[in-house]
Amino acid sequence: MQHTHVIPQAGRSPDPLARRLDGGGPVVLPALLLCDFGHLAREVERLEQAGAAALHLDVMDGRFVPQLTYGLVVVEAVRRAARVPIEVHLMIEQPERTIDDYARAGADILTVHVEGLADPAGTLRAIAAAGPRAHLAVSPGTPVDRVLPHLDHCDGVLVMSVEPGYGGQRFDDVALGKLAALAEERRRRGDAFRLGVDGGISTDTVGAVAAAGAELIVAGSAVIRSRDYAHAIAELEALARAAA
Repeated sequence: MQHTHVIPQAGRSPDPLARRLDGGGPVVLPALLLCDFGHLAREVERLEQAGAAALHLDVMDGRFVPQLTYGLVVVEAVRRAARVPIEVHLMIEQPERTIDDYARAGADILTVHVEGLADPAGTLRAIAAAGPRAHLAVSPGTPVDRVLPHLDHCDGVLVMSVEPGYGGQRFDDVALGKLAALAEERRRRGDAFRLGVDGGISTDTVGAVAAAGAELIVAGSAVIRSRDYAHAIAELEALARAAA
């Protein structure tokens, strides 16, 4: 499968993200969950100035996962403020019902969980038809085999290294095996889907995930809780690139 569709909606094309990946190795995507939402536009600006290649937004509905976060209004606000691509990670029931809404809101990448989909391939095709890149997430307790039949419809796979729904969890080593298996499958198939990882990323874990194949490395507290966003992003990316 050739992943060549483009984004006609308000969101900017993720081609700059692809160029960063192809030219310099793994990149860190700061997750906005812990940012100062009272000054959201300023936080987006600070992260862009700090060198963030893209931003990661966690949408949770309080049903698919226990926590309730934000939805379309915040995604739209981030899209207005951001110049870099944004990944919208849908941890919600029946995400297929909201694909068009989040595409119109400006998502450049839409990530849905294999555990929450009755028809993963159909949902991924619908995301691609709406415009965003279609990524499939897999939780720690789900075998990687659940993802393999759907790789032809994926632009990327997001391997969760914590249980979805909570920030600040400890990194689960099960993610390393999944990343390595997916990286090997990608080599075997000659495919081009991206590999991401989300959860428990720190200076202690970022090298291991990069060595296992992760390219899009979502980091929450490691960036947002730091005093210096630019230093935090640069340090994580340097460690990742050295290990990749």
